[in-house]
Amino acid sequence: MTRTPPARTARPVRRRKERSRLASTALHAGLAVAAVVAVFPPLWLLVTSFKPRNDAFSTGLVTHFTLANYTHVLADTEFLTWFKNSVIIVGLTTALGVFLAATTGYAVSRFRFPGMRPLMWLLLITQMFPVAVLIVPLYNLLAGLGLLNQPAGLVVTYLTIAVPFCAWMMKGFFDTIPVEIDEAGRVDGLNPFGTFWRLVLPLARPGLAVTGFYTFVTAWAEVAYASAFMTGEENLTLAGGLQTFVNQYTNDWGSMTAAAVIIAVPAALVFAFAQRHLVAGLTAGTTKG
Repeated sequence: MTRTPPARTARPVRRRKERSRLASTALHAGLAVAAVVAVFPPLWLLVTSFKPRNDAFSTGLVTHFTLANYTHVLADTEFLTWFKNSVIIVGLTTALGVFLAATTGYAVSRFRFPGMRPLMWLLLITQMFPVAVLIVPLYNLLAGLGLLNQPAGLVVTYLTIAVPFCAWMMKGFFDTIPVEIDEAGRVDGLNPFGTFWRLVLPLARPGLAVTGFYTFVTAWAEVAYASAFMTGEENLTLAGGLQTFVNQYTNDWGSMTAAAVIIAVPAALVFAFAQRHLVAGLTAGTTKG
C-alpha cells in the first residue's frame, strides 16, 4: 500500500504594497523638479547662444534670433585651431589610455607577480590628490622634459588622471571573464599577449567602451592643466580657449555660449555611440571581486 505524500501548503503570495496617491504625486513632482534642474542649464546655454550680444543677460526667450555668435566664433577667432589641437590631444589620450588601462587591468587580473598589490594601491592613491595640488610638480616635470606648450605634455598629464581609475575598472571587468578562455588560448599555442588580444579583449568591449568614454571626457573637458601648461592662442585647446571670451579684459558671453554648444556636440556624439555599452561596462566589475 503506497502512502500518498502530504499535500504541500502553498505559500501566501506577498503582494507589493501599492503607493498612495499622495506618495505617487510627491514622487513624480520630485522627478519633474530634478529633470528641470538638470535640463535648464544646457537649455539656457543653447538659448543664449542665439541671442544678440546685448540680450545675453535678458531673462526672456529668443526675441531676435541670430547666428552672429556662431559666425564670429568660427570665422574671427582661433576656434578651429583650438578644435584641431583638442582632437589631436584627445585622440592620442584616448587610444593610449584604453591600451594602458586594458593591459594593466588584464595583467593584474590574470597574473601574480612581486609588487602587484603595491602597484594597485599606488594606482588608487594617485586618485586621492586634487588637480590643484599636482599642477606645480607636474609643471616642473614637464619643464624639465621640455614638454611645456607641447601636445605630448598634455597627453601625459591626462593619462595620469584616466589610467589609474580605468585600470581598476578593467581589472574588475576581466575578473568576470572565465580563466578557461585563457587556458584554451594557451592550448592553441597563443602567447599571453596573443590570448589577451585575440580572445579576451573582444569579450571586454563594454569595459573598453566605458574606458574610452571616460578618457575622452577627461581630456575633452579638462581646464586646469590645459590653462597651466599651454600658452599662446595657437596652442590652446577648446577648454582653454573658452576662457579668452570671458575674462578680466573682455565679457563676450554670446561667443562663449556659442563655442560651448559646438564643443558639446562631439561629446554628445561619443556618448550616443558608446551608451549601449556603458551600463554593462560600469556594472561588470561588481559581480565578482
